Amino acid sequence: MSAVETVVRLAARGDGVTDAGRFLSGVAPGDKVIAEGESVTVEAGPHRQTPPCRHFPECGGCQLQHVDDAAYAEWVSARIVHALESQGVAIGAIEPVHLSPPRSRRRASLRAVRRGKAIELGFNAESSHRIVDLKECHILQPALFALIAPLRELLAPLIREGQGAGVTMTVTDGGIDLLLSNIDARPFAVLDRLTQFAVTHGLARLAVETSQGVDIITYGEAVVRFGGVPVALPPGAFLQATPDGEAALVNAVLAATEGAKSIADLFCGAGTFALPLSAHAKVHAADAAGGAVQALESAARMAGRRLTTEHRDLFRRPLRAEELKRFDAVAIDPPRAGAKEQIAELAKSKVPVIGAVSCNPNTFARDAAMLVEAGFRIERLWPVGQFRWSTHVELAARLVR
Repeated sequence: MSAVETVVRLAARGDGVTDAGRFLSGVAPGDKVIAEGESVTVEAGPHRQTPPCRHFPECGGCQLQHVDDAAYAEWVSARIVHALESQGVAIGAIEPVHLSPPRSRRRASLRAVRRGKAIELGFNAESSHRIVDLKECHILQPALFALIAPLRELLAPLIREGQGAGVTMTVTDGGIDLLLSNIDARPFAVLDRLTQFAVTHGLARLAVETSQGVDIITYGEAVVRFGGVPVALPPGAFLQATPDGEAALVNAVLAATEGAKSIADLFCGAGTFALPLSAHAKVHAADAAGGAVQALESAARMAGRRLTTEHRDLFRRPLRAEELKRFDAVAIDPPRAGAKEQIAELAKSKVPVIGAVSCNPNTFARDAAMLVEAGFRIERLWPVGQFRWSTHVELAARLVR
């Protein structure tokens, strides 16, 4: 006797769940699972698509290329809703999901390793430290992917057998900003090789990260614009993965804090939200990343924006409730771990509006529960699938009380 089950949803890590409670990888909602003894076959349903990349499902960059956009968008929204429901947090209006298009990733961190005469360069395999040597990529901007083959040639004489190196590439207004790690750039021949590579490929900047810090090999215009204001990014500074994903989050934060005249931007980075907000309000921006804060301060001063900055570790020294009383609203975009310490102070404060951004639905739900207990409610939620085909989900929310 054979048993037929239907995949009814995708779980948090992208596995399909059948109506009988079976978890299976590589299936899509609507697929039919036919089990005969220990043999399991799958018939494609209406939401399965042909994965475009030869590296799927081995590459850890994408887990859900086999799922169509409708099912993927539904999963992005459900991932956030489920996390909040598990914490007992109600949601008001939920906006349509924003999905970044293919080949739109402007920032990527790859790994390189020597295997014999070859340099492998790419993302890690799923749940592994093994590198998938990229021959194609449907998430990176074409300019980034075009640099992968030349990077293999560049790194070939610089990496020993079995040695790994880090490669971080960022598309800026002036070209690609390249940061290498775990290579010895001190010998003159290596410096010359790196310099020639930067010139040949028109890099905005090339830097090498060592245990002593970051050495800039070639200087250039590694500039991005936030709210129309040019900012000179420090090497390795945080930047939203795609321009359209950034725009979706910025527009959500602007809507969430609309009407506020004085805003605190916490975990501000180089000004992704602070600079757009400063076009309409007085902004105080704080973050522990000193280089990013300095870049933001300089950019704001040059643009004549009403913006002050503070180099401050918001985990060890969050803005206290007493300090927060002068703000009409707070924008907050913490790392994946969330911001439990800062959220506790926001809960005790008199701030009436919070525009929250998160890259982790679980820690956002935990923090939101603390705020709801203090009298806040989620009035509006914006789900964002900026990391297309991956299980990495982002969101923005307006909380009011």
